[in-house]
Parts: sequence; structure tokens; C-alpha cells
Amino acid sequence: MPSRELSPALVRAESLIRSIPDYPEPGVLFRDITPLLADAAALRATTEAIIEPFAGQFDVIAGIEARGFLIAGAAAVAAGTGLIPIRKSGKLPRPAASVDYVLEYGTATIEMHDDVPAGSRVLLIDDVLATGGTLAAGRQLIERLGSEVAGISVLFEIEGLGGREAVGDLHTVFRS
Repeated sequence: MPSRELSPALVRAESLIRSIPDYPEPGVLFRDITPLLADAAALRATTEAIIEPFAGQFDVIAGIEARGFLIAGAAAVAAGTGLIPIRKSGKLPRPAASVDYVLEYGTATIEMHDDVPAGSRVLLIDDVLATGGTLAAGRQLIERLGSEVAGISVLFEIEGLGGREAVGDLHTVFRS
């Protein structure tokens, strides 16, 4: 993967991401983006970086629960588009479709409404790419409902866990 030069604003934003060992279980290194979200300049810089490669190529943004909602919401406002929430099973009042996927420690289901016209171009956003199960399921869900995935973008990619292989081509702002 080619290295790229980060702007000073993005270098600063990346420095705000904390690594918390053994959370939520032993052996997991959790990436806490809360300090980045609390900093207006860092949030703006990362939001712009997440959507920049896809400018003009999408009609709406989809964000995956829960931290992906925060980033996707900011991105939707910045891009002047709407936001589609992709939620965990049982959280939507009228899910149109659902997809099951495998986690590192079990299985889960995500759901989505069918509130955008078929054929819409959707930019799928999440906070962290690890093994790729959630994002692959999100792609499948969007396509199942008749929309096109215009791109996938994440704030942080944890390399070496197979996520990129599971998801395919995507844009990441930061990598470990």
C-alpha cells in the first residue's frame, strides 16, 4: 500500500486517536476516536478527507452504527447530502432488509430502511476497518435494496486483519 503525506491538520487529528489495550476484551487494541470528535478542527479535517476522493460521485451517505453514524452525519452535512442509518438488528421501526455477518467474536445483523430511490449512489462510511465483516455486510445491504455503492471510506484502517481483502477497494484516512 503506498504511503501518502498527511496534511498538518490530519497529522494533528490522528494524534488525538487514543489506543486502549484490552478493550472490549483481552487482546483487542481499541481505537478511541472520542478526542478527535470533540475537536472541531480535527473533525472538520477528517470529515473533508473521508469524502474528498468521492466528490461528485454519490447522492447520499450511509453510516454504520454507532461511531460510523457520527462521522457519516458530519460528512453528509459537509457534502450537502442526506444520511442513511445502517443499524443493528431490532433498532429500526420498519427495516426493509437485513444482512447477517461474522464478527471476530460472534455474529451480528444489520438493517436498513428503503428511504432512497433505487439506483441511488451511496457512499458507505464507518469509523474503523478491522476484519471487514460490517462493511462487507453494509455493501451487501445497500445493493440488496437496489442502490449502488459509489465508494467505501473509513477513518481508520487496522492493517493485517484482512479487512481490505473482505471489503475490496476503499479509502482510509489513517492506517496502523
